[in-house]
Amino acid sequence: MARIRKRRKPVAEMNVVPYIDVMLVLLVIFMVTAPMLNQGVKVDLPKVSSDALPQDNNTQVLTISIKADKTYYWNLGSEVDTDKVQAKALTLPEMTTAVTAIMNQSRAQGKQTQVFIRADKVVDYGAVMAAMGGLQQAGVGNVGLITEAP
Repeated sequence: MARIRKRRKPVAEMNVVPYIDVMLVLLVIFMVTAPMLNQGVKVDLPKVSSDALPQDNNTQVLTISIKADKTYYWNLGSEVDTDKVQAKALTLPEMTTAVTAIMNQSRAQGKQTQVFIRADKVVDYGAVMAAMGGLQQAGVGNVGLITEAP
């Protein structure tokens, strides 16, 4: 007796196994490279002629000035004030400690604090970056750079 073979219908389903393998490889690549992306300090470079930053009346403004001899002066107020001097520090660790205390006090009072840095034009880039690193250690997330109009 002859066997009757049934004809198979063509399978119209897509085989997704290779796509899953590719997605897992991409996931591993992103998981490995993502921690490496947070190594620097994010800075929006100032433009030569820029508009004033919007001020929120409910926030305090901490203005840090770096003089040519790399001493740090700061003022805490309701607006950016470059003329007054509230306190000063001779070294970066002293400034970091003072800013940490200011930020903790502001958080305890429930106020937000905006931080701005202004530096003398003869201060090297490394000193400004060291100050920004100290601010990051003090818990400051966003830093603005102050320039003068030409």
